[in-house]
Amino acid sequence: MSPSSTSLIRKGISLKPFNSFGIEAKTAFWAELTEESDLFRLQETDTFQKLQRQILGGGSNILITRDYPGLMLKIRIPGITVISEDDREVVLSIGAGVEWDELVRFTTQRGWGGLENLSMIPGETGAAPIQNIGAYGVELESVFISLDAVQLETGEKTTFDREMCRFGYRDSIFKRSHKGKYLITNVTLRLSKQPRLRLDYGNLKAVLDSEGVRNPDISDVSRAVRKIRSSKLPDPAVTGNAGSFFKNPVITSDQFRKLSELHSAIPSYPAGDMVKIPAAWLIDQCGFKGKRVGDAGVHEHHALILVNHGNASGADILALADDIRSEVAGRFGVALEPEVNIL
Repeated sequence: MSPSSTSLIRKGISLKPFNSFGIEAKTAFWAELTEESDLFRLQETDTFQKLQRQILGGGSNILITRDYPGLMLKIRIPGITVISEDDREVVLSIGAGVEWDELVRFTTQRGWGGLENLSMIPGETGAAPIQNIGAYGVELESVFISLDAVQLETGEKTTFDREMCRFGYRDSIFKRSHKGKYLITNVTLRLSKQPRLRLDYGNLKAVLDSEGVRNPDISDVSRAVRKIRSSKLPDPAVTGNAGSFFKNPVITSDQFRKLSELHSAIPSYPAGDMVKIPAAWLIDQCGFKGKRVGDAGVHEHHALILVNHGNASGADILALADDIRSEVAGRFGVALEPEVNIL
């Protein structure tokens, strides 16, 4: 074991600064990776070999419910590199530790389209494919080419293309059979210099119309998305949260027909052969918007956002989430699935 290997590892680190809920918890061991070779050095250590491991990106999509007894791996791999470029498109290679919104700003400022609807999504680029992040009718999958990842047990490097990632709604193979088994080091995306704007989701077009923007470009779309998100979502630096806590449920057309017969005002969006229902509406109808149990609560302006008003524990937040799931299932017969990872 080399000295450089052991120097990567620290003990007893507080996780409060590294999760957007602001939950106080500790990890037994901690290591920050700024390049792929750091992982290979870590693999030489007894700490890496003998303990359980958890990969931590931006900490914006996780609810920590306990002290972590193993090794927490914090990803800080930097870099945005142009791989190829022509009159129509540009291909970028992005380090897994690059903040997602930093990437969005970088691309929109250069007129490269594809990420503008995904503005202001918290977290790091390496986590984006795991979740197949999406917003305002656009998902990462639409611009994704491939990612590079290292198998934690063997150190084997693999490049995963779109098909291998098996993307779904807020889903990928890295949330299923490959969960916790790979460390993503790099993501490759294809962006357009002649983008087709997506304005047909939510109130995006209405915001642009209200500003008198008749022929928007990607910067206009990004600005509008930021305006909408800022008006709805609490700032984690002020009120701890992880954004949308639950996925919007997707049900069959038959299920929706039966629901709409009982609840005529229920909103919906097409999702292929299925129907997507806003989870926020379901939660609001059950009376949870603005509800507070101790320091755990539901945001007063957006029922999909669970918040830490100060000193809530992860267990407090999880108990509230379980109450919400139970009420929604009882009233609507719809199962809510957490979008946030529970640790």
